[in-house]
Amino acid sequence: MRVNVDHAAGFAAGIGATPAQFLDLGSGGGVPGLVLARRWPESRAVLLDARERRCRFLREAVRDLDLAERVIVVWARAEEAGHRDYLRGAFDLVVARGFGPPAVAAECGAPFLRVGGTLAVSEPPDGDSGDPPDASRWLAPGLARLGLAVGSSWSDGFRYQALEQVEPCPERYARNPGVPAKRPLF
Repeated sequence: MRVNVDHAAGFAAGIGATPAQFLDLGSGGGVPGLVLARRWPESRAVLLDARERRCRFLREAVRDLDLAERVIVVWARAEEAGHRDYLRGAFDLVVARGFGPPAVAAECGAPFLRVGGTLAVSEPPDGDSGDPPDASRWLAPGLARLGLAVGSSWSDGFRYQALEQVEPCPERYARNPGVPAKRPLF
């Protein structure tokens, strides 16, 4: 369990300033979202997951950790939630740990970011953990279609890649549920 907390804390190491609002994409058991919500007590957070059972667990955890005033749980597919007015373009930061391949994480994460926001993704542990992530996994032409650009990368015992929202994500993204994985942009 400690390794999961350390991995979640590693997101904060490369982010810099505390975000006003962040979203945990595919929150699952709440890592990194719950860890970051505790680390950043002035931030508002959304924990997003497509599975009802996980969302029930997350709601209990939010209540038990006394985070209910500033953390909400949303039960929805990312592809659909990214089109909801109250979520689209609303976040300074989206974090994704184990969400999916690069093209899927980018397409599902970009709709939630405001211009100037960051999508921070946990990278696979291949190679020495001190090595920077492989930016070639994030192809610029595909990212540009989403308004994203490759940002910084960092290691803090684990590897992370930041993508910067440089233009608004076009309204057509994310595509319908399942399509980003079946027909990736890159």
